[in-house]
Amino acid sequence: MINLFDVFLLILFAAVCAWLWRGHGIRERALLLAQQHCARLDVELLDGAVALRRLAIRRDGKGYRRLARLYDFEFTVTGEQRLRGQLSMFGQHLGHIELEPHPVLEPQPEPVAVQHPGNVIHLEDWRRRTN
Repeated sequence: MINLFDVFLLILFAAVCAWLWRGHGIRERALLLAQQHCARLDVELLDGAVALRRLAIRRDGKGYRRLARLYDFEFTVTGEQRLRGQLSMFGQHLGHIELEPHPVLEPQPEPVAVQHPGNVIHLEDWRRRTN
């Protein structure tokens, strides 16, 4: 027979499963936000992942203390070194994103083809000379 303690354990188990399922959705949202932020800053998000570092009580934008999920991720600017970024989420809402100091690369101008008049052979002139 099922007693009250068994019902309590079943409800507790269901609540933990629901909390973990919701946490997975929040992690996916954090990954999307990290990808968008890295694309905006023209840096590359490495490994295509964010990792839950810990849960903490933080102040949100309105100054209230709330439970926040803190995520870490890695990015690169030059492809030579891995730098660390941090992201905090209040439920489905972004708290803040912070990146380690990194070099900002200047956009390189497109190379322009330089024509040297002495080295150019026009096809029509070449045909006239060879025929």
